[in-house]
Amino acid sequence: MLREIYSLIRALLRASGVETKGSSEQATLTWLGTLGDDDQTLIISADGSVVVGWAESADGHQRAFRWTADGGMEDLGTLGGFQSEAHGVSADGSVVVGWADNAAGNPRAFRWTAATGMIDLGTLGGWESNAWGVSADGSVVVGWAKNADGHQRAFRWTADGGMEDLGTLGGDCSLATGVSADGSVVVGWAKNVKGDKHAFRWTADGGIEDLGTLGGRESTPEGISADGSVVVGWAENAAGNPRAFRWTADGGMEALGTLGGDCSLATGVSADGSVVVGWAENAEGDERAFRWTSEGGMEDLNITYASLLTPGSYLGQAIAISPDGRYIVGFGWNAAKKCDEAFLLDTGIVLIDQREHDTRVSIKCRWCGMDTEDSTICVWCKRDPSGMQPHKRGGS
Repeated sequence: MLREIYSLIRALLRASGVETKGSSEQATLTWLGTLGDDDQTLIISADGSVVVGWAESADGHQRAFRWTADGGMEDLGTLGGFQSEAHGVSADGSVVVGWADNAAGNPRAFRWTAATGMIDLGTLGGWESNAWGVSADGSVVVGWAKNADGHQRAFRWTADGGMEDLGTLGGDCSLATGVSADGSVVVGWAKNVKGDKHAFRWTADGGIEDLGTLGGRESTPEGISADGSVVVGWAENAAGNPRAFRWTADGGMEALGTLGGDCSLATGVSADGSVVVGWAENAEGDERAFRWTSEGGMEDLNITYASLLTPGSYLGQAIAISPDGRYIVGFGWNAAKKCDEAFLLDTGIVLIDQREHDTRVSIKCRWCGMDTEDSTICVWCKRDPSGMQPHKRGGS
């Protein structure tokens, strides 16, 4: 998700004429407006060239689409039924995943390419499935599928291995919501023997791992770092209140606190896992956007960037953050227009070192889609960035 969000931010900045170079500039806040009552989530490829999502067709059915500047909006069709949705796209935009109705009217997970069209990924013995995420190169798909008993199970799909049931935590159902850039780490939620939903992290070596809670019954992951080592989301505490968390193998599940209220939720994380964003209740019980770092703790973005807000306006929820920690997108109240509106906050600060010289030779990392000057280890996601052609920053 980090790759898609950063590409959306870059596209918005290009459209508004804002320059993105540099590591420390004046902070700015841009209200992005609304698109009407039928807005749907759009997902953008890492290079910003492909947009996927779903839209209503002429006959009134929702259809998955893939958009490019040259080709416009392309209806990806269905699997024989009437409706479909796209939920994920590979880094270069060539692979799209989601769900589509088959001829029997059952939703099925699909993987689409221009060469193959829409391919049914099957189920785990039941009637339904849905794809929710895809790795950077498009080779790994995750989501959920019904098994022969009719229970929902998290899956990981590859062309060689097919659809693999990732299991549960002792209960009867699970769902995969995200995957690391290289496809090796899957996150989601699963029920335990008591029927409580717990966040999980899955790897081939370790299997499905219960990430626990903060003393309560349930937890859910909402974001994963590029290398899969950091998971963020929400978990109930002993009082039953949802609290934002950040999980690592060494530190376990860490509560990130609130802004004076009872509840909080983490929704996004930077590429290296060091910066977390989300929303939390303040002392008055109002939802406010936050940013968290280990050094600064949880800060109210409305206080930190108060000078950017007109009287009566506020930033209610931070939804995602760019890989370098500079750009934050979310929703808030624009008092000037008297409506809820999406926002783009340029903090003016790159919290992760991006290197300063735009003319140095760099390569685009195949996993996170970011420029890196180290050809062996990406400075963003800490993986081998090979597989893309070298290019000059700032050049054509």
